[in-house]
Formats: sequence, structure tokens, C-alpha cells
Amino acid sequence: MWGPAALLALLATVVPVASAEAAVPMASAEAAPGVRAEPLPLERLFDNRAVSDDARPGAADFDGSGGSLSAQDLTAAGWTPGRSLSVDGARLTWPRTAPGEPDNVTADGQSVRLRGRGDALAFLVAGTGGKAQGTGTVRYQDGSHSTYRLTAPDWRSGPLATKSVALPHINTPDGQLAEKARLYVVTVPVVRGRAVASVELPRDNGPDLHVFALSVRPTTEGWTGSWSASTAGYAAVGPWTDRTVRLVVHTSTGGPRVRIRLENTFATTPVRIGSATVAVQDAGAGARGEPVAMSFRGAAGTEIPAGAQAFSDPLDFDVPADTNLLVSFHLPGTVTAAPLHSQAIQRSYVSGPGDHAADGSSSAYTSTITTWPLLTGVDVGGGPGSVVLLGDSITDGVRSTQDANRRWPNVLARRLLNQSVVPRYGVLNQGISANRVVTDRYPGDGVSTDTGGVSALHRLDRDVLAQTSVRTVVVFQGVNDVRWGASAEQVIAGLREIAERARARGLRVVGATIAPCRGESLCTASADAERVAVNAYIRDSGGDFDAVLDFDAVLRDPAEPARMLPAYDSGDHLHPGDAGLAAIAESVDLRVLGA
Repeated sequence: MWGPAALLALLATVVPVASAEAAVPMASAEAAPGVRAEPLPLERLFDNRAVSDDARPGAADFDGSGGSLSAQDLTAAGWTPGRSLSVDGARLTWPRTAPGEPDNVTADGQSVRLRGRGDALAFLVAGTGGKAQGTGTVRYQDGSHSTYRLTAPDWRSGPLATKSVALPHINTPDGQLAEKARLYVVTVPVVRGRAVASVELPRDNGPDLHVFALSVRPTTEGWTGSWSASTAGYAAVGPWTDRTVRLVVHTSTGGPRVRIRLENTFATTPVRIGSATVAVQDAGAGARGEPVAMSFRGAAGTEIPAGAQAFSDPLDFDVPADTNLLVSFHLPGTVTAAPLHSQAIQRSYVSGPGDHAADGSSSAYTSTITTWPLLTGVDVGGGPGSVVLLGDSITDGVRSTQDANRRWPNVLARRLLNQSVVPRYGVLNQGISANRVVTDRYPGDGVSTDTGGVSALHRLDRDVLAQTSVRTVVVFQGVNDVRWGASAEQVIAGLREIAERARARGLRVVGATIAPCRGESLCTASADAERVAVNAYIRDSGGDFDAVLDFDAVLRDPAEPARMLPAYDSGDHLHPGDAGLAAIAESVDLRVLGA
């Protein structure tokens, strides 16, 4: 909840944000001056043809030079005309038009009719001729307005790490090129609680900014995130044909209803889910009682297009707090690669042939995995909202005891359950082993053995801003950046941008100092000097952070501050063991997480 002073400060401030983000919305009680066109539905404004059939590549001209998207590639990705796509919590519709017909609008101040309340606008966009950007206006039904800044990366050269889908070809009048085309979903903040009436697109002031779809991303009131995992890469699996995957996940908070989130991030083809169930774990792959069937928009299963996500329908199911669940889903087709979280620190299970999602017995589950493919969230009904922990391998729980749920986010969640000083928030672990603040490990496209994730900057919208009922984010990253040669200035700039973007969405932002790691091969004296400089900034950020957690002070050896205290060291001098992870969680003043 924002107090009046905080809300007025937010609405009176414009914070410039880089990349695919926007300024804080600045609201006015008066309508903006000037005569405006009557708002129209977006499809009534389409004035550009971006999609061509491979047999008639000259029927569209997306970029002014004859280039266009392949309709066949879009179909192969599951992006068919009129298809509803859920991306980062927003529902967008791919244009219903046939290849060669107008399917997007080149932004130049057009007024778009739009209705809804939420925390952000979601634009399905791409730039042509370079990165396109500009400032637009959101108009609310009470007569007020706010401004936003929208950036659309170029469709041929934009970053793969932030794209929603990459298509393998570009059509031209002279033939098809084996070159990737990119499409992006970009979100910009709106004033929470105000009903949107219309949106004025940015004026044309450089490279063309193309808008294919637009919606208001709704808030997730009535739900609390209980478990989550970040997609760390797109890796080979199985291959699985007609198999059921049974994943073991540990709840933080409980509730009387449940829904799950499956994501096909970084993929190039759709994935089919035949059925899905949820149950409380008994032992191994065995359920306590019969697993309960879940549905997707009323159907037993769903197909998730490349780059999209699917939420299951709300299900009356009593989810206990601090308990292992079994989330099972049948894969009727052949899956050779999948988006996954690589360091589950938890054994999960894969069946023999057949749909075994409803099996209470473990007998069909004949093999184990230690990753979490496709599943990224479990939400429970009610509750006060969630705290997101954005981190690297220490937050991920690397070197903690497998199957024991001794990651520091697990310990923090138990502390929250057993107190009454602050609300009993859900705790969402968004740690990725090897992850960095400012550079990507996984490149953002293609099958890879590197599952270090895209950078914290590139995954911020998906892993923080779009998480269910997030209230506070704790940022505990930077050690991998300095270990691999980044300067303190680069890391500080990245942390500052994360804080600015999160606060633009109304989140409380807590910074955590980087732990010592002397003795590990890459933690050289020069790396430690950069770490110390980053920590000095975090402790005195000049207001970038709402609060600070000094994990460096908790873990360091007083006799040698560049090293971890031996009692907390897992043995590799970089990762705390169970005792060190518990010390991190026990050191958190719960009041900094917000009230």
C-alpha cells in the first residue's frame, strides 16, 4: 500500500529507463491540451503489411525495403492469425489478418481505444530501420493522463535475450533469407487503479515503430505467488515422447486455491500439454491422495506457442504452506528441448509411456531429473502478495543439501510463516546459477548447454515485474560479474537501472551486499576490489534502494574480510553451505520487506 506522500512523489517524478522499458507514469488531473482524434480499435489503424506467404514474398513490405515475416514461420511457432498469446502476464492477440493484408500500425501519434485496469501496458512491437523509440500518452476514464516512453528493438538486429519469438527466415521479393526476425513484447507502467480509456502511440521521430497488439496487463489481486523458478536456458531433454513429467516443488505460503504457470520461453516451436494435475507429495513420486486434475481455459490440456505462457484455471485445492507438491503434466508429442531451470537441487520424475498425471502411485515414474522444465510458478488464492528474491547461485541454493529445501529463500519463507510483524508474504526464488547483472550467459535463443540465464537486466520484466502480486524485490547479485571481469561501475549502473525500473512499477526495492569469496579461483584481489566498491554503493546508494541487507557482513570472516567464515563455507569458498544460507535468512530484518 502506498501512502499519499509516496503516491504523489511517484506521480510527480519521471525516471528515464533504458532498454525495453518506460518512464514512470506522470499523471495529471486535467486532460492534455489540443484536439485529438477519436480513439479507434488498434486493428482499424493498421497501415503496414509485415507478413507474407512464402509463395508470394513480395505481398508485404514491413521495413520499406521489401522485407517481411514468413507466415509459415509464424504458423510453425504457433503464432497463427487471431491466436491469443499470454506473455509476461499480459494477454495479446496476434492480428487476425491474412498474409499480405495490413497487420500492424506504424506508430505516429494515433489514438487507440483501450479499456482495462492494471499495472502496465503491454505492446507487441518491433522496430524497422533500427531501434525505434518515442513518448506516448495514456488517457484514463477520469480525464487524467500519464506519459510513457516505449522502445522497440529492431526486428533484424535487436537483442535475442529479450525477444518474445525469433523466426528463422526473412522474406524478400528476391527470395527467402536464412536470417532471424524478432518480435518483442514490451511493457510500460500505468497508474495503478485508474481505468484506461485510450492510448496515444509515440510520434514518428526516427526508425519506424510497429505495433501489432496492445493490452492492459491486469494486476494479480486475489493470488499470491508461493513458488517460482526462473527459466535459465533452453536445453536438450529426453527426448520425451508420450511421457509424463512429475515435478517436485516446495511451497512458501499456502491457500485454498491453486493455479500453475507453464512457460515456453526461448522456444521456436509450440509445446503441447495433454493433461496436468497437482497433489501433495507423499514420498518420491508418490502422491498423498489422488492427484487433482487441472484445466486450461476449460480444457484438459493446452498448446503453448513459442515464447508464450499458460496459466491453469483456478482450482479449489488446499495448498499447505512449507510443503512439497507434485505438479504433473503429460507431454503427448515429442519434446527434444525445453526451457528449464537447471539447478533444482531437487529430484523430480519422468514416467514411462502414457499419461500418468492422475496416478497416485509412483510405479510409472521410472527415471529422475534434477531440473524443472516448463513449470515456472505455483500461485495460491488469497494472501498478502509476494517477495521476489532476484539472485544467482547463492539464492538458487547451489551447494545446499539436495531434497532438503535449505536454500535461504526457504528459510526466509519459514520465518515469515512464524511471525506477525509483517504480512506472511509468499517467497519467490528467482535465483539462477552463474547469472550476472549486466551480461548474458545463455544468449537468449537456441538449444544451449549454458543455463546461466540472460542477464538480470534482460529478465527483470519476466522474473520480477510480471510475478504474481509482487510487493518487494530483494536484489542479491554481482559476484559473477566481478569474477568475470566487469567493473564496479558497470555493476552499479546495472543495479541502479534495476532499482529504477522496479520502483517505476511501485515495488519496494531492497539491495543486498555481495558476499566474499577469496580462495575461489576467479575471486582475485582485483575482483574483490570491485566487489568492495559495489558494496560501498549498495550501503549508501543515495536513495536507489529502499533498504539494505548486508549479507557481506553476515558471511565474512572477521579475521580476513575477503573470505567467507569457514563455518559458513560449503567448501568451494564461493557458495555458503546449509549453515551459511540459514545465516543469510536469519539476518534479514523482516520489516525491510514492507508492511
